[in-house]
Amino acid sequence: MFEDNVLESKEPALEEPESPQSVPGSLHEPNGESWKKESPAAKQPEFPEPEGPQPRPIGEQRRNSVLHRRPIVSAIGAIFLASALGGGYVYLDYARRFQSTDDAFIAARQFSLAPKVSGYLTAVPVTDNEHVAAGDVIARIDDRDYRIALDQAEAQVAAAQASIENIDAQLNVQQAQISANQAQVDQTHAALVFAQQQAERYEHLEQTGYGTVQNAQQYTSQLHQQQAALQSAQATLRLAQRQIEALKAQHNSAVASLAQAKAQRDQAKLNLSYTTVTAAQPGCVVDLGAAVGQFAQPGTSLTMFVPDEIWVTANFKEIQLDRMRPGEPVTLKIDAYPGRVIRGHVDSVQPGSGTAFSLLPAENATGNYVKIVQRVPVKLIMDNPPADVALGPGMSVVPTVRVNPTPSLYERLRRYL
Repeated sequence: MFEDNVLESKEPALEEPESPQSVPGSLHEPNGESWKKESPAAKQPEFPEPEGPQPRPIGEQRRNSVLHRRPIVSAIGAIFLASALGGGYVYLDYARRFQSTDDAFIAARQFSLAPKVSGYLTAVPVTDNEHVAAGDVIARIDDRDYRIALDQAEAQVAAAQASIENIDAQLNVQQAQISANQAQVDQTHAALVFAQQQAERYEHLEQTGYGTVQNAQQYTSQLHQQQAALQSAQATLRLAQRQIEALKAQHNSAVASLAQAKAQRDQAKLNLSYTTVTAAQPGCVVDLGAAVGQFAQPGTSLTMFVPDEIWVTANFKEIQLDRMRPGEPVTLKIDAYPGRVIRGHVDSVQPGSGTAFSLLPAENATGNYVKIVQRVPVKLIMDNPPADVALGPGMSVVPTVRVNPTPSLYERLRRYL
């Protein structure tokens, strides 16, 4: 275009100086060496140099022509470039306040429900993936055998109580017998005192000649008899007292038997209660395997149970944990429900990488070592878990943790705009 303008102008056209590549081949050697010296006649230009200002180089003329002929396009391009640079800075300033990972999953302490006693299942009132409250029945086992065992245990408790009551009655009788024996001892002792007085009186009469020898011997014999009677009464009293000790020992044994019977009764009650398998906490029944008529063994799994208490385990890279602390806000996006945004917070950071607690931890002291960035599990708690959708262990989550609470330039601009 520039060349056409030059030709159309009234000024005489000038030819561009030829580059070294445009020099005729006669001026170069066949092997590409430098050209030979030209004769003075060859150095003379074919046309005389025109007088006046010389034209600018073609490249500079083209650049100036574009800027002058298209100033709007140039301005728009400059604006776009400045906007891209500014937007890039705003984005980087905003993004460096967050840490995110796609290696995150929902976790829970799921467990299997199993009966503690054996028997045939008579009812399974739940179905797969059903939500149950704490105390709801999961399965029932035939309880007739356990009710009979409970009746037997209660009968043993009643028998032990009757035995204790019988021993208590014997103790009361024995206490009365001791009282009677004590009275007999007192009576015998009084008779002994009188016999001693009579024997002394007739012995004195016999010695002074006022009494007979026969009477003195008779009352002496009565004295000896009363002494023997007192010893017999005292022995009977001691026997009755020892019988009290024996009855007390029997009472203690009966009390122990009652305690044992009550323990057996309580165990029978527990076994009877075990025939009803219930949920200990609210949650969902998953992978139900129980059916009516099935014989359940102790410890055999009937179903899996997922509690309502769930959280997110995010495996962040160790280089992302520099400014991550418990309590920092988290934004959670679940892959199954991309339209929902769940708020949460950082609960805790595991003191160690995930491989350190695996079944076969890495052993870096042997063989060749290649440094790999480790991942550390971080527990995230959901503040507002949705109740209208199913959330369970293993579902993928993309968490974003805000590690810098200061507002970014973008947030400040949004606040003012």
